[in-house]
Amino acid sequence: MEEKQSIMGPIIRMSLFLMVICGIIYPVAVTGIAQTISPAKANGSLVYDENKNVIGSELIGQSFSADSYFHGRISSIDNNGAGSGSTNYAPSNEDMMKRTLDSIEEWKKNNPETPISEVPNDLLTNSGSGLDPHISPGAAYVQVKRISEATGIDQSKLENLIKQHAHGRELGLFGEERVNVLQLNLDLKKLLN
Repeated sequence: MEEKQSIMGPIIRMSLFLMVICGIIYPVAVTGIAQTISPAKANGSLVYDENKNVIGSELIGQSFSADSYFHGRISSIDNNGAGSGSTNYAPSNEDMMKRTLDSIEEWKKNNPETPISEVPNDLLTNSGSGLDPHISPGAAYVQVKRISEATGIDQSKLENLIKQHAHGRELGLFGEERVNVLQLNLDLKKLLN
């Protein structure tokens, strides 16, 4: 019995020590460093309007359905950041086929002048997280004609806007070229005003 009590003391002290280090000191230190080095990213990369109201995040996609704006990727979770992820359907899955065919029909309805063969896959498919805020530059360019007709903005102006928002691969190696749809639409909104 005495041996058990002598073991329990160090176990309790070590547990308390690790709780303080791992549960308090480490999280506070990491949060403090993040807030000092990159406060915007540490706070969620939030995007604000001219009145300083939060309108979104650079990291989470939003749904744009008006013909006068660029549309992002489809999302099976409605771009709800509370739950990331989408179904892990195989290409042969019936639900996946239906969702893709529905996306194609939606594209044809909203963009009758652009053949489906010219549409990049990222406009017709979900990203792995269902939250991707980016599209490929090609996916932005195929929307230019529709937006130009809806807004009266010259197509060359819209193409230049896409070029300004296009980001290359990380470190020139990783990922794909991309355009943040929210940032692109915010600058498009400025052209409309």
